[in-house]
Amino acid sequence: MFGKLASDALGLSDIGVIVTPADYAKVDADDYLFHEDGERIFFLIKSKKDEYCFTNLALIHVDGESAVSSKRSIKRYDYANQRIGEVLIETAGTMDRDVELKFRIGDAGFSIDVKKQFLEQVKDIYKALIAIGRQQVRDMGARENAVRTLDALGGMFKLGNVADEKAVVAHYDAILEALNHATQARHHTHDFANVFERYIHNGAPLREAANAG
Repeated sequence: MFGKLASDALGLSDIGVIVTPADYAKVDADDYLFHEDGERIFFLIKSKKDEYCFTNLALIHVDGESAVSSKRSIKRYDYANQRIGEVLIETAGTMDRDVELKFRIGDAGFSIDVKKQFLEQVKDIYKALIAIGRQQVRDMGARENAVRTLDALGGMFKLGNVADEKAVVAHYDAILEALNHATQARHHTHDFANVFERYIHNGAPLREAANAG
């Protein structure tokens, strides 16, 4: 339904537009969210072939083979497992109709053309992606520090000083639990809702903005 609305009524092309929250429930990507786990759409770019859906947990790319085909590939990139980097915007020249958002997530590179009247919104997602990348770097450093701390504790721990086997097990379990908490929870961000809430400011309704182009 939304695909027909966007491409026919709004004249979508390979150059994307920014979908506003009022239309999130109508896009294809919404069907692939983990709503049960609190996943939400915070930013979405749609062209005739593709959707680039930025949620608090992942980037969901609805990849269309062509503008006239109904076949889609759904690709998911969880922020917890995929580093974001090389984020940049190429702004439009006087005669250009689009701006370009580029970034890498894991091993995948993206170059997304967006109509130039959406530049202010593209700046928002640019900031959000950079902020997520910075948090990922901080998390990685903290996890490495946690592992180094465990190694240091291991060097201090002398089996000869332990009274019995139960004490060894108790020490091991305590250290393992602390390490798992540090590396998997405390210093491994999965949900970036706070980042998107800080930087994303959705603009004019989709129909109004697309007609302006």
